[in-house]
Amino acid sequence: MSEAPVSIADATARIAALEASLARANAALAARDLLIDTLRGQIARLRRMQFGASSEKLGREIEQLELALEELETERDAPGLEMVDPGVAVRPVPVRSLPGHLPREKVVHEPTSGPCTCPDCGGALRPLGADAHEMLDIVPVRWRVVRNVRPKYSCRICEKIVQAPAPVSAVARGKATFATLAHVVVSKFDHHLPLYRQAEMMAAQGLDVDRSTLAGWTGQAAGLLDPIVSRIRDEVLKADKIHADDTPVPVLDPGRGKTATGRLWVYAADDRASGGTAPRATWYRFTPDRTAAHPTSHLAGFRGFLQADAYAGYDGLYHDGVSEVACWAHFRRKVFDLHERSPTPLTTDILERIGALYVVEAEVRGQPPDVRCRARQEKSRPLVDALREVLDTALRHLSPRVRTR
Repeated sequence: MSEAPVSIADATARIAALEASLARANAALAARDLLIDTLRGQIARLRRMQFGASSEKLGREIEQLELALEELETERDAPGLEMVDPGVAVRPVPVRSLPGHLPREKVVHEPTSGPCTCPDCGGALRPLGADAHEMLDIVPVRWRVVRNVRPKYSCRICEKIVQAPAPVSAVARGKATFATLAHVVVSKFDHHLPLYRQAEMMAAQGLDVDRSTLAGWTGQAAGLLDPIVSRIRDEVLKADKIHADDTPVPVLDPGRGKTATGRLWVYAADDRASGGTAPRATWYRFTPDRTAAHPTSHLAGFRGFLQADAYAGYDGLYHDGVSEVACWAHFRRKVFDLHERSPTPLTTDILERIGALYVVEAEVRGQPPDVRCRARQEKSRPLVDALREVLDTALRHLSPRVRTR
């Protein structure tokens, strides 16, 4: 029995229902894309704010937003979620060329019938070229045992025993190679994999290494790296100008049930923007607190230019022969944070004026000192003088009580 013909009214109703469903789906996708853009903006804003005492809290908030963004982007790019409307383009997944330094493995896929005979008529095939595309592949971490064998030989005449010297060991009487130490250290400090998790991952591959053993290897690696750290420190302190900053670091505080706040100090020598050709170097130091004694001891003997924020802990260095160089970025950040919370014509004007100074610096970045000096005197100096007048005028409108805060 043939089906009854669909009436025009029924067809119209179905089309309307499909269009409504499509509109809802497109609206949901648009809302998701808007949320993704919003999360990206929030993350960028929080990263700019990630300084000072609240950076630990901001760091956790950024991590949560990053996770939410990952989930949304994963859902967006999952198969089967394309738009139904053929007139609306699906957002493509960005495709980048794969790095040229990676090793290539060529896999040739011949026709199932073979490369010689036509599957239809049995005639001989001749090559016409090939289509090729590359895919990113991974070989999982594969542990192996290196067995060092040193044969012994004896002289038939003088009975002298000849044998190659023992290879240098990364850990005294240990069973870890230099590559193993590097893998454990990078996984812990760069990939944020605690040692107990690394031990679990090794156990999954049939390798029983205790966490305390990994901790010992990490300590040995730190000792091996000490000469390199000392050399970096020496090279940084040789520079005429050093950039300094510090950032809070959460540190486990056993027994108190919470984390303490340590400090990671960074001292960088980088004169590329000034036309310098010396290799850049960055030296890091960790301290359990933020007291003036730390930068004073770190930079003992340094007598060049120090560019840093307005932290009072540097004042002792400035009184001891170090030349202070203020930082526009730190000054601008305070204004930017205020502008983000409550924008005013004044904050907008100040940010625009600082932006004009940044334009001058961008034009002369990497130029010789005389070129940069001349540009700053001719272009930057009037801008700074005008900015000073704006700030002084704004200061006169504030009450004395506010000025002293």
